[in-house]
Amino acid sequence: MAAAAERMVILGRLGAPWGIKGWIKVDSFTDPPAAILNYPVWQVARADGGWEPVQVVTGRLHGTGRLVVAGLEGVASPEDARRFVGRDVAVPRTQLPEPKSGEYYWEDLLGCRVATLEGVELGVVSHFLEYPAGPLMVVRDGARERWVPLALKTVDLGERRVTVDWDPEF
Repeated sequence: MAAAAERMVILGRLGAPWGIKGWIKVDSFTDPPAAILNYPVWQVARADGGWEPVQVVTGRLHGTGRLVVAGLEGVASPEDARRFVGRDVAVPRTQLPEPKSGEYYWEDLLGCRVATLEGVELGVVSHFLEYPAGPLMVVRDGARERWVPLALKTVDLGERRVTVDWDPEF
């Protein structure tokens, strides 16, 4: 199956050029941040919604936090690197290792129905937000949107259902 037809998982976002050799800053969403470099070919988002394969030549963690710097094939100057600024980096879901028991990729939870422990339906997982206090799951039900802390009680991917300990009035 071609990479463009596969389900992609976003692992980071490309930032500003770094240095004079065309390296680029990468805000890595992987844990640990340098794990993004374990994938030798990144799919980089295009403006038309598709993906462009880009070979990673070199890279390393830069400072503390999630910042990685990387050298990409065919990118030899800051001017070359500028064309990638702000673009998402992804890999096909099939390239990711299977999560450990009780762990889930956010990508796998998208579209799951969400209910409280009491069975009150809250809606469907739309996307996730990451804040210093912890990640939030955005659950939509029609026009209503709830930001629910990512404290999952049960997950049934086969049934596409997630249970959370959350007050439905929030």
